[in-house]
Amino acid sequence: MPRFYGQAMKHRQRITEEAALMFSMYGIRAVTMDMLASRLRISKRTIYEIFHDKDELLAAVLRRMGEKQKELVSRIFSGSENVIEAIFSFFELMDEHYSRMSPAFRLDMKNYHHDIIRRLRETDELPLYSDNAAMIERGIEEGVFRSDIDVTITNKCFFEMLRILLDKDGEGDSDPDRKHIFRDFYINYLRGISTPEGLDLIDFYNRKQGIENQNNSIKKNN
Repeated sequence: MPRFYGQAMKHRQRITEEAALMFSMYGIRAVTMDMLASRLRISKRTIYEIFHDKDELLAAVLRRMGEKQKELVSRIFSGSENVIEAIFSFFELMDEHYSRMSPAFRLDMKNYHHDIIRRLRETDELPLYSDNAAMIERGIEEGVFRSDIDVTITNKCFFEMLRILLDKDGEGDSDPDRKHIFRDFYINYLRGISTPEGLDLIDFYNRKQGIENQNNSIKKNN
């Protein structure tokens, strides 16, 4: 029994990881179970023995993506000198996260998988949908966020800004300024809850990240 269980778990991990790559690259609707089985060199029956249908597989893929992102966010949070540095690292994480996903994947998520998205949001399993209360409280303790702000309300504002970004994903992807607009709005909101020390840190990391992005763009074009 343990050997059979271990083999099933191994298959489940392989299927989930490969499905994540294929969904991200081609979109969800374009990837069939036959394609996935062929890529993995296993039978389609093996996939259906582990996942009842494609929606169950997609939910497993999103949960795994969420786990990986939460692990990364935790490392960023614990490894940052201050909460402002962590937030700017999160911006880079989001840019990388979305650059790896095809527009087809994001559009399929938006148009055809509302129930899965809703369930995963309710259980806090959707990537980048996490509680920001600890981040806000840390900022207050560090003296970079004002002590008079309401943590609950501020946390909800951060959540709603992320929700708007993710819900709009798939719309207007031809507009390269959309994510920059979101970033500017987010930073301006941070300024509103920051102390003078926090404002100095925002300016510092904003300039630093801008210079790094400019240098990366130059390297890419050369």
